Amino acid sequence: MTTRKCVSCGRDLPRSSYTANQFAKGVGASRCAGCVHGHSADVPSASEFDSGRYNISSSATIPNSELNSPFAEGAFRWVAKGTYTSGSRSGQTCVAKFFKTGAVFEADYFTLDIKAVNKALEIVNRFNELNIVNKSVKINVPAVWTFDDNSGEWAGQRMLIEPFIQNYQKFNSNTGWTDESKTWGEVMQALSHFSYHVTGGQFVLCDLQGGVYQQEVVLSDPVILSRNRDYGVTDLGPDGISSFFSQHSCNNFCRSNWTRPMNPVPVFRPVAGTTMMRHTVATRHSRPFGTYYA
Repeated sequence: MTTRKCVSCGRDLPRSSYTANQFAKGVGASRCAGCVHGHSADVPSASEFDSGRYNISSSATIPNSELNSPFAEGAFRWVAKGTYTSGSRSGQTCVAKFFKTGAVFEADYFTLDIKAVNKALEIVNRFNELNIVNKSVKINVPAVWTFDDNSGEWAGQRMLIEPFIQNYQKFNSNTGWTDESKTWGEVMQALSHFSYHVTGGQFVLCDLQGGVYQQEVVLSDPVILSRNRDYGVTDLGPDGISSFFSQHSCNNFCRSNWTRPMNPVPVFRPVAGTTMMRHTVATRHSRPFGTYYA
């Protein structure tokens, strides 16, 4: 993909980030659409918003009943509820995500899950700065914990722990499916569109799901689509980005200067479940996770 540095904001952006007139001015003279229209808030700033929702704990218990019969199940992992036993969240509900025996995705999953969350936090920080809605968007930040030696057959197995989310719902997927029946579905579509714009067309934050609270909406398990497929089995790469935008129609929460790919095509069928694809095998679909914290 051809990129060019904006003479005003200094970002390397794809051609679609420039008007025809600005791109024709050539290297060293072109200004991106965001700078031309004066939307300085779309440019990353030095200040940071804390868009993370953390465990604030170092221990938890998970009942055997949950380990033997978790309340949610995906294609390659279980999700069980537990209770924090330390820190300021002591007594509150947490969730543990752990893998089925022999799951083929386990080797990379923990590292790539945290990596995707970190990238998502960067993007959501920028989105919150725009004050598009009167609530903040936050993301559950999981930590990798290990079952202790007294956990029987689970001893030594790793898991992801994060705070429980109430009223769980899914807003969009990583193939372009979306639920815009309510206002927050439209906001999440705008967030996904913004993620492409603010990263110069390199990433799309999607598969957005979580719960709406009085002061904030909390998301979990975000997916990053990237040009180089750097974010694991749910990162569908350039084809995923194209598929996502082939289904996206801008709404009242999108801004007119936000860039998008030219002539996107639906490489993947839009489905509500999270689509996974290894580098060497065909695409497969997981079960939808849209209700697993309800």
